[in-house]
Amino acid sequence: MGVKLFDSELKVMDVLWREGDTTAKHISDVLNAEVGWNMNTTYTLIKRCIKKGAIERSEPHFMCHALIPKEQVQETETNELIDKIYDGSIDKLFAALISRKKLSVEQIQKLKQIVEDLG
Repeated sequence: MGVKLFDSELKVMDVLWREGDTTAKHISDVLNAEVGWNMNTTYTLIKRCIKKGAIERSEPHFMCHALIPKEQVQETETNELIDKIYDGSIDKLFAALISRKKLSVEQIQKLKQIVEDLG
């Protein structure tokens, strides 16, 4: 099924996905600026991601490398959402999404195109 990451761990992964391989210190600086976390918080989360096999660390400078692509996590999270909230039914999810708000003509065209491409 893939690695289960919590929202806080996803914030760490997000920095790696956006910026590529970088040091734990840099991840900490970014998250300090973005969400106000201190270094200890970020390092703890990085270590949890390492334990789960989502991040690989190497020396020197505690370099971090994302072992799982963002797409894999998006897929896992999306499947979980569909199972949890829409009884595993993609049509229910789709219906809920498109009835939520008025879609523009362009958005409707785009959706039609996506559906056609799948067919």
